Formats: sequence, C-alpha cells, structure tokens
Amino acid sequence: MSRSETVWIVDDDRSIRWVLEKALQQEGMSTQSFDSADGVLGRLSRQQPDVIISDIRMPGSSGLELLSSIREMHPRLPVIIMTAHSDLDSAVASYQGGAFEYLPKPFDVDEAVSLVKRANQHAKEQQGLHVPAAQARTPEIIGEAPAMQEVFRAIGRLSHSNITVLINGESGTGKELVAHALHRHSPRAASPFIALNMAAIPKDLMESELFGHEKGAFTGAANQRRGRFEQADGGTLFLDEIGDMPADTQTRLLRVLADGEFYRVGGHTPVKVDVRIIAATHQNLESLVSAGKFREDLFHRLNVIRIHIPRLSDRREDIPTLARHFLSRAATELAVEPKLLKSETEDYLQQLQWPGNVRQLENTCRWITVMASGREVHVDDLPPELLVQPQDNAPVSNWEQALRQWADQALGRGQSSLLDSAVPAFERIMIETALKHTAGRRRDAALLLGWGRNTLTRKIKELGMNVDGSEDDDSDGN
Repeated sequence: MSRSETVWIVDDDRSIRWVLEKALQQEGMSTQSFDSADGVLGRLSRQQPDVIISDIRMPGSSGLELLSSIREMHPRLPVIIMTAHSDLDSAVASYQGGAFEYLPKPFDVDEAVSLVKRANQHAKEQQGLHVPAAQARTPEIIGEAPAMQEVFRAIGRLSHSNITVLINGESGTGKELVAHALHRHSPRAASPFIALNMAAIPKDLMESELFGHEKGAFTGAANQRRGRFEQADGGTLFLDEIGDMPADTQTRLLRVLADGEFYRVGGHTPVKVDVRIIAATHQNLESLVSAGKFREDLFHRLNVIRIHIPRLSDRREDIPTLARHFLSRAATELAVEPKLLKSETEDYLQQLQWPGNVRQLENTCRWITVMASGREVHVDDLPPELLVQPQDNAPVSNWEQALRQWADQALGRGQSSLLDSAVPAFERIMIETALKHTAGRRRDAALLLGWGRNTLTRKIKELGMNVDGSEDDDSDGN
C-alpha cells in the first residue's frame, strides 16, 4: 500500500487503537482513529478512507450499525469487523452485513495488517454488494478457540451460498449442529432441513428412505411414500455418516447430484428436486476411496467445501464456557438451580481427554445436575469414570508449579535474567509441539498457538529452529 492510502480505526479501547495505528503506519499507511461509530458517520459524508477496521460493540452505535450505514453510503468501502465476543452470530452478522472479514480478539498484529492489505486490494478488484444485516439470534454454537473461529468464518462466508459442504470431525464434536447453522444462515433457511444418519438405517431400507417408494414396490409398501429428498425439496438434506452409505446407494446419490432428479423405488416417473446437500463423517473418506469402499467421483461431488470440526481436547479453553452453558440448560430442563463449578473443577475438566467430545461433556453436566449434592461442584463430585482414568489419559502435571520450582532453584543458584532463557525455551517447546500435532503444517500450527502465520515464521527464524514444516503460509486458500 502507498502512503496515500488511509485506514480508519474505530474502537473504544485506546490501547487497541494505538497498537493498530503503529503497526499500520510502519507499513506506510496513514491512519485516523475514532473512539465511537458516531464520529465516523459524520466524517464519512465529507471524506472516505480506503479501509475501515471497527470494533463490533461500543458505546452508542455498534459496529454492525456502522457497517450497515457504510454499506448504504459507500458500498465498495471494505470494512473489517473485530470483536472480543467470539460467537457464531457475530461472525455471521458481520459477513451478512457486508464485512470484508471478521477478526476475533485477541488478534495477531501481523494478521491484522495482512487483512487490511487484502481488503484494500479486494476493493480495487471486486464490485461491492449491499447485503441486509442479519437479525439477532440466540447463539447456537459456542467457541472462542482459534479452530472454532475458523468454523464460524466458514459458516459466515457460506451464508449466501447453496454450495455443497462436507463436514469432518470425530463423533460428538457437533457436526449436525454446524449443519443446522449452515442451513439457518443460508438462503434456504425458510425451507425444510431434513437429516438422515446413514449408519442408523438398515441397508435394505436405505434407498426407500432417501428416494421414497411407490405403492406395492415391495412387501409392506401399502402406500406411496415420499423420501427424504422430496421432503427436503427447496431446503437442505443433511446426510450424516456418509462414509457408511452402501455402494449401490452411492451410485444413485451421484446421479441425483448430477441431474437433480431420481426415481422412487418401484417408480417409472422421474422426480425433480432442488436440494442442497450437506454431508458429514467421522471417517477419512480419502482412505475409503483408496480402499475402494467409497466412490471417488461422489467424494469429489461432496468435497466442494470442507469444514473440519476440532476435537474438544483441541479446544480446551472452551470447556469452562461449554460446561457452564450445559449446566444452565440442564437446570432449566429439570427446573432446578444451576450448579456452579469450582475453579479447580474447571481446571480438572480442561485436563481430561474427552474421547466423546462435546457430547460427553454435555452428558457429564446432566449427571452433575442430578447427582452432585451441593450447588458448588468440587472435583470429587464428578462422575467416578472421570476420576479414575487410564494412565495414558491421566491429566498432565501442573506445569506452572514445575516452572515455579525451576525459577526458585535458578534464583537460589544466583542466576539472573531468567526470562532471557525461559521465554525462548517455552516458545520453542510450544512451536515444536504445535507442529507435531499438525504434521508440520505451519498455518495450522499458528492457529493452535493463537498466532498469525507470519508471527510463527518470524519466531522460528528468531529462535534458530531447524523446522521442516510445510510452507503453506504463502497461500490464503489453505
């Protein structure tokens, strides 16, 4: 960007304004800051910047209200919405309101600068569109972890699309919840959402369930029956555990996706439907394709956009918030006073492995609501199976206590400048561990660490680390 390009920063937090000002000015941009949305609107009638980056919740007019006004006055002006309130509604409302990007706090400064550069370039290349602001809704998905923010971004970007989506994640991670959100925030929201679990339907009934049947098509078919495709006409059909679909049904599904029509079982008249497909699986479909158990052409039809739902153990920071939500909901269902987790209980829950993911945590909170004797929940009040774990799944030791002991010993030996050795060692271990968990993919490792990819690359160089990670940082599409 040249010096003639101007960025307006709108945030009631002075420290955020200062950090962004310094970072953008170092990149040769001129900046102007505002502590409220109201001051921006008056200035916009006389002057227009190249990019606006605004907080979503401020005294007076909100960032979304500002965004709506900007869309009417200057539809081509790119706006980046940032917020510390990391929820699905904020992301979707930002995208549906016409925001260029959604930036959750705390953010990486390098990533913020990169977004501003992309926003300016995008404004030069693309035609701006006015989109009505979304109506407020009750949050349906909870998560502030970086991996969940990626899910929110994907749902927001797909909110104006009818494109096919493949959701991948372990059992209990909330794949159907994400499918519901994709439908609810899509142009088909007023039409049916029909779900069918492939693993729950007997093989000989699969085609009848999907495509329906004519009267007399088989023994017991006393009447014509509409299948799930017809029920979902105009809306969304969610096919859960698609990896369990039989081979012959895969062939019929492929034809429907290609032609938009099918025959009921026993029928001779084609039935036309307009259905968006969202599929989900806990399996590795690529491996099933390689093993000849899943059609490659169907896989490519379904794998247009893929959303990965992280394991609960990969988003541990969300566990206390999720637990409080589930405890509140269980209390409402049972008409009792909600239980309160002690801080040490929250810490303990965060250390567990949760092989059943969010579903297991929800069931645990129901158990606590019924079985825990007092209102405050101590570690001893948890289900017995969570207190006696296999050694491989035992909670990790208290690293803060170990660090304190190391510092005491180092200072006892007369060592000084502890941070000069401790901080690089800490960062090195965190980077190595994150890269191990992402098979060397630096972009994914940066997300796990809560950094931007540029920050991770810079840290690796500063620490002199010999890392053979995948250089996927140069592509925004990965």
